[in-house]
Amino acid sequence: MSNGPARPRTSSSTRNASTRPGSTHPQQRPRRNVSARKPFVILAFVLALIVLGVSACNATSALLNGSSQEETSRSANAKQPYVSPYDFSGLSQQNGRFSYSENGVEKSQTGIDVSEMQGAIDWEQVASDGIQFAFVRAGYRGTTEGGLFADARLNENLAGAADAGLQTGVYFYSQATSAEEAQEEADFVLNQLGGRKLDLPITFDHEKDTTVNARGNNVDRDTLTEAALAFCQRIEQAGYRSMVYGNKVDIARMNLDSLGDRPVWFAEYNALQPSGQFDFVLWQYSNTGSVAGISTPVDMNLRFTDML
Repeated sequence: MSNGPARPRTSSSTRNASTRPGSTHPQQRPRRNVSARKPFVILAFVLALIVLGVSACNATSALLNGSSQEETSRSANAKQPYVSPYDFSGLSQQNGRFSYSENGVEKSQTGIDVSEMQGAIDWEQVASDGIQFAFVRAGYRGTTEGGLFADARLNENLAGAADAGLQTGVYFYSQATSAEEAQEEADFVLNQLGGRKLDLPITFDHEKDTTVNARGNNVDRDTLTEAALAFCQRIEQAGYRSMVYGNKVDIARMNLDSLGDRPVWFAEYNALQPSGQFDFVLWQYSNTGSVAGISTPVDMNLRFTDML
């Protein structure tokens, strides 16, 4: 930028001009009016400063807006804290059994799950002891050799529980290492049931086993998720409902989002309330329960609502 108007240059013809006749002063060109240009130069300078200031403000605003939008995007993408659909202040415990109420109205039902390990069961006594539903083991896959085995008391327990007025469902202890094996397990369960009507879902129960070199212990997360999904889909194709079972470790081995809205049966013992950070419809809260008509300890379950 110019620091001010330039001094006018004098013409060489003026410097060498002779004096006109009758005049004592040499002839000169008229001088430019420098002072008249000053307001325009100042105005241009001020306008330039304004333009620079506006540009700087716009740049700063863009940076701030970009930062704000980035923070907003990060906040939106951040995983929100889990909020349970249940108000656990409505949980109560009496004589080792839990119940759940909402607004002072009891919503829960008490149930058990059994296998041939419980031996012969007097289901009428079970019902009279306040048990409202039962899950019966349909069978299991061997932890090492991988064979499929039916539970020896499946039909006996399903019939006895139903005759005593209990709602019934089944579960299968899986050790599947692929989706194909899980489908094989589902077909095995369906064959054992022979079209029998159930009130509750057929459950995929895949746990880490304590047996040395148990075949299902090292299945990766994606494969186990695919196996669970394959089992559930095959069960649903046959007209039954499906469900998955597990404790925190078991559930963490699967991607629940990939399983859609299929219900979860959550196991957690010796707790005043369940702590799973995901939705579940059943809580298996004890494996040492005592129920009339059963001579061995038995798993105790709480169904929070009648949605299942």
